[in-house]
Amino acid sequence: PEDTIPEELLTKMAQTKTAAFRLTFEDRGFLYICVGYGTQETGGYSIAVNALYETANAIYVDTNLIGPAPEEKSNQVESYPYVVIKTEFVDKPVVFD
Repeated sequence: PEDTIPEELLTKMAQTKTAAFRLTFEDRGFLYICVGYGTQETGGYSIAVNALYETANAIYVDTNLIGPAPEEKSNQVESYPYVVIKTEFVDKPVVFD
């Protein structure tokens, strides 16, 4: 839920929501991994997290955008799908696949 995301991170995401983004944010011992897919013409999108794992050298995350099914009635209003993954802070680079 958005109320569990730090305000500073929400602000950063809001400033870049119209373009695709990948960012990380550290706060109070937690690492937030964020992936946004920019402006979509309708609602009804979801994001799949295909993989999230840690190796000796990095944290890897793989996501993809899933569009609404053709038969699904989606809102005809622009949407800005994103996902935020919250995990314990690890001082390693994050690699987005």
